[in-house]
This record gives sequence, structure tokens and C-alpha cells, in this order.
Amino acid sequence: MTITPTDLTAALPGSTPEDVDDAVPAEGCGCPQGQALTSRVSRRTLLAGASTLGALGAVVGVAGPSAATQLAFAGTAYTGDTIVILSLRGGFDGLSAVAPVGDPAYFAARPTIAIPASRAIRLDSMFGLHPALAPLKPIWDAGGLAAVHAVGQVNPTRSHFDAMATMENAAPGSTLRTGWLDRMIGLSGPVSTFASAAVGTSTTPQSMIGPNPEVAIRTVDTFSLLGADTATEQTRWTTALNALYAGAPAALAAPAKATLGALSTMSPLKAAGYTPANGAAYPKGAVGDALRDLARLIKARIGLRAATIDLGNWDMHSGLGSSDSGWMFRQLTELGQALAAFNQDLGAQMSDVTLVTLSEFGRRVAENGSGGLDHGHGNVSLVMGGGLRGGKVYGRWPGLSEANLNNGDLAGATDYRTILAEALEQRAQLASATVFPGLSADRLGMFAAKA
Repeated sequence: MTITPTDLTAALPGSTPEDVDDAVPAEGCGCPQGQALTSRVSRRTLLAGASTLGALGAVVGVAGPSAATQLAFAGTAYTGDTIVILSLRGGFDGLSAVAPVGDPAYFAARPTIAIPASRAIRLDSMFGLHPALAPLKPIWDAGGLAAVHAVGQVNPTRSHFDAMATMENAAPGSTLRTGWLDRMIGLSGPVSTFASAAVGTSTTPQSMIGPNPEVAIRTVDTFSLLGADTATEQTRWTTALNALYAGAPAALAAPAKATLGALSTMSPLKAAGYTPANGAAYPKGAVGDALRDLARLIKARIGLRAATIDLGNWDMHSGLGSSDSGWMFRQLTELGQALAAFNQDLGAQMSDVTLVTLSEFGRRVAENGSGGLDHGHGNVSLVMGGGLRGGKVYGRWPGLSEANLNNGDLAGATDYRTILAEALEQRAQLASATVFPGLSADRLGMFAAKA
């Protein structure tokens, strides 16, 4: 990955809350907040990046007293699934994606943008998939896909920034400032540089803030040293940088060594090229490209335990569109095709992957006067993986009648952390109490224990 001076700030060693501002991807938002939704980091982080990594063009974070030992790419104790979080940034409308077509109040609240019952891909007597998600139905039927509806946060807010920060910290009411994925990685045994990765971006999310290593990979094929365009130049730079940091304090040397280690791991992947397996065809676009690269990394068995992918442009305050055209249709078409290709590409290896979609909040139940939806609360999470008891909509459905709404919103009947905690317990084989402090022990029973 070739990094610009700005990109160099992304995921420095054990990124900390002091050094990272609210970093979120650009969104097409009509709200005042959303106009400021751009990827951004603090000046302090930029200066730290420039002084620590110099000319390095791969973004890697390593921290803690064991940093010097974190460059091994094998031999770790972790045997759980790769946990993948696909963040749908901007406020995803779960009532469009998995529409409650069995609830009459849904059609009353959305006279022009509701998914007609005749066009929904029926999942059960209450819910139907948006037609654009048709590629996911075979996975659903095979038990590899499920949904959890009416998902929310314990202290809902309609602020993008606050909701994202709270969701990725995932420890409301506590003094923890680390991200939940960093806490997960900290429990998973000795870690390598590639234990945790943000794919498709040069920045890491707030869920990875903390002392454990993370790597940001915009694309596998462009992961490189800045200016090292040939094998000869890469060898020259690597030799020079190893000499430069020889004998340096660990705080300075570890990030550079980790970056060089990451480059040596990625070089053969780049040289080999990549053809998706099983005839999988990823759609062109951000999420298709990122999932394709993620499948490539998973197959390479480089020690990946957690990965994140961001897909923005869900903040549809106006012009959401219809069930067969428009903004939502286009977005869901790309998402459905990309997830289906990822599942097909991994094939049997999907048994070692658990993917969960999350969004900071849902949308209002009632459409607005611009044919769109304003910020709401309850939402849907899609869950995919080999260890899933799929083909089912989980969670308590509170209904959309006025008496059951939360200030005009779908109520959040299931804490989103419940899904993640069960995934960690059953599929990552980790205790979740320190990752999600204070969370109820109630679970949905949607995952089989990993053998």
C-alpha cells in the first residue's frame, strides 16, 4: 500500500484515544453532522507517524512490552474463527433490508418507500429480504446466514459521532477507553502483526484503539514501501531501515520492524496474484474489493483473528428510492453481491469465519417528506458464517405500532453486544466478560460451539 503523508497517521502502534479523533468514512449525509463525516486524525498522530515510520508506506501498529516478539506469523494458540465486522456507516435502514412485511404499521408509516409484500423475498411470516439482496437467499436457505432484528444500543443517540464511538468502545458505563476488538485481541493469546486488520482503508476504526497490534490495508496489491517500486528498491530500503533502527529503543524500532515484517509477508501474496475460487465474482466497488482482499488474506493463513471493513453512504435523508431502483437498491445490490461472492470464494473455509454487519443506528420508522428517513434507533444485523444456526430472524420483535415505538423509532430490543459476545464465546472460544463489561448473560443461541 502506498501511503501519503496524511495516510501515514492511520494505525500507529497501539493507537490510543488521545491520538485518534473520531475517524469515520465520508458519507453522503444531508444532516449537518454528516457533512463533517470524513476520515480524519489528529495532528499529534500525524507527527508521531512521521517521526516513527519515516518513509514507510505500510501502516502497522504494535505496542506493549512484548512488541519485539509480535512479529511471528505462526505458532500462536488462537484456534477460533476470524471475526469480521462489516460496518455500514451512516445509519443503515434495517427496515428496508429485512422488511417487516407482516406488520401493517410498516406500510402505514412508509406509503411510498416500503418494500411491497409481493416483492419481498419471504423469510418467514413477518420478514422479507429486500429484492436487491436476492443473492443472499441461497445462503439463508443453506443455514449460513441469519438476521437479528430490533438491534440497538443501551443509550441510544441520533448523533453519528457519539453512536459510532459508543458502539466501537462497547463498554457503556465503564471507564474503559479501548476498543472492543482490541480487548478481544488481547484475550486471544500471543499475537502477530496481522492479528487484527482494517481492510480496504488506510485508517483503523475506534474498535481497534488500544495496546494491541493492528494493520490497515487499503489493498493487498498496493501494500508497499513509499518509493520502493521495484524489488531492488524494496531490498535497498529494507536494508537501510533495518540498519537505521538497529539498537533503537523498542518504542521506535518495533513499529518499523513490524512494518517490514508485514511487507515480507505480503510480498509473496502480491507476486502470486489472486483468482477467486468456485467461480465467485465480486462486484466492482469498495465493499467487493475489500471482501475479495479479505478472502485472500484469510486463505493465506497469516494469523488474522479479527478484521473490519467499512461501507458508507447509508445516510438516506432523501431520495431513498423504490424496491427496484434508486439509492437503497443500488447500495444493497452491491452489498448482497459482495457478501455472496465472499461466501462462495471461501467455500469450506467459511466454517472458520463469522461475519457480522453493524451500523451506529437505524432510521426512523416513518418516511419524511423528501422520500427518505431521518436518524432512528433499532436496526438489523446480518450474520454469516459456517458456525451459524442460520435461516432464521433472531431477537424479540417489538412491533411498529405507535405504542411500541421508542420516540418514533423501532425499539432496540436486543443489545448489539449480545450478538458479538456469543460469537466470541462460541466461535472465537474467548470469555466475553472483559470485552463487554456489564453485559447481560442472555444469549440468542444462534451459534454452534466451535469444535
